[in-house]
Amino acid sequence: MEKKLTNKVAVVTGGSAGIGLGAAKCFAAEGAQVFITGRRQSELDKAVAEIGRNVTAVRGDTSDLADIDRIYETVRQKAGRIDVLFVNAGFYELGKLGEVTEEHFDRTFNTNVRGLFFVVQKALPLLSQGSSVILNGSIASIKGFEAFSVYDATKAAVRSFARSWITDLKGRGIRVNVLSPGHIDTPGLSALMTDEQKASVVANVPLGRLGTPEDMGRVAVFLASHDSSYVNGIELFADGGVAQY
Repeated sequence: MEKKLTNKVAVVTGGSAGIGLGAAKCFAAEGAQVFITGRRQSELDKAVAEIGRNVTAVRGDTSDLADIDRIYETVRQKAGRIDVLFVNAGFYELGKLGEVTEEHFDRTFNTNVRGLFFVVQKALPLLSQGSSVILNGSIASIKGFEAFSVYDATKAAVRSFARSWITDLKGRGIRVNVLSPGHIDTPGLSALMTDEQKASVVANVPLGRLGTPEDMGRVAVFLASHDSSYVNGIELFADGGVAQY
């Protein structure tokens, strides 16, 4: 059976761990030439070894516009175009109203909103006719979580971008969709929650388990491939049902 992303060039920001790594693995397995970005070279090297084929790592911080330019120059030289752009890099930390610092606010918005915006805008010259842009959202776009108000607001902004960008990009055949995960078993979640807290979260998930990076990767493949050729501007929740009742 033909692979779904054969001859496609895919870029995954924040592709060295978690959901980004899960997506990069699935993209490569489906035949794509994959570029992953991340801030730490050691993590990128591990990810390249794990993906195993058709992958190039480019170190860079996507909240830094000069780094974005350098990343895309590497992609341009090595591949000449982008067919799939998964804007996955994100940042979160706790911050309760009344205790939020300016630094916390700026760090969160600079990566999740400003960085994401310019990652997409600066990709426009490389995006091919009919390409797929996937924005990593979150159930936080529609839910409120204690001490997460700044993060929640960034994900609502991501959802809003997709609605507007599909009109800005009319005529180029570029699709823009949001993949919004629920609770995914990643190193980031483990840093945020104890095993006991994870168990209490699972108790509220109708499917009875945490999601995996590979679960998200398979959904990303759907949004990246011809299977979703008439899907544009949606927010696709992949959350085991936790935010849907």
